[in-house]
Amino acid sequence: MKKTVLAGVACIALTALLALGGCDRLGISTPWSAKPAEAFMNTDVTGLEYARDFALTDHNGKPRTLADFKGKAVVVFFGYTQCPDVCPTTMMELAGVMKDLGPLADRVQVLFVTIDPARDTQALLAQYVPAFDPRFLGLYGDAAATGKVAKEFKVFYQKVPGKTAGSYTMDHTAGSYVFDPQGHIRLFVRNGQGTEPLLHDLKLLLS
Repeated sequence: MKKTVLAGVACIALTALLALGGCDRLGISTPWSAKPAEAFMNTDVTGLEYARDFALTDHNGKPRTLADFKGKAVVVFFGYTQCPDVCPTTMMELAGVMKDLGPLADRVQVLFVTIDPARDTQALLAQYVPAFDPRFLGLYGDAAATGKVAKEFKVFYQKVPGKTAGSYTMDHTAGSYVFDPQGHIRLFVRNGQGTEPLLHDLKLLLS
């Protein structure tokens, strides 16, 4: 009698599993068939309580804040034009991402924020930044404005003396911040990862 009952229970369980399998084949969602949302490849910083805004001037002489770029994904990178390695490499990678995005690139704005306002004049930024991609914008401010935006974004920068007064270099945070088209901070991009992670994540933000 006990074996008969157990066999009956097993039969009912098997029937239930087959029924669920049938639901999946019919396109009815079940816990086993649910797919998780695709994850970002870069560091997800959604909800970050800093890096919220800036007030600087672009290389065309126009005052800019984050709100000016509403509707676009925004990539913000802090650097300086006389940087020997990290800055040009990052800017070339960002240009590569824009190229690979194709038509989607028109919905992305790359901003280069100088941490060396003493040397990076409006005229110099106007030559340097668009050389990587004509859609890129260079942003600058005086020493106080630069310090304020760096503090807001928790970006470190420090002058390293050179052989002459004007030949100094700058140590600085090398990552980038990414905002979604609604103006919300979403990602921190570490330096040196190549184009693929950012390309993947921008496509997600723009989908």
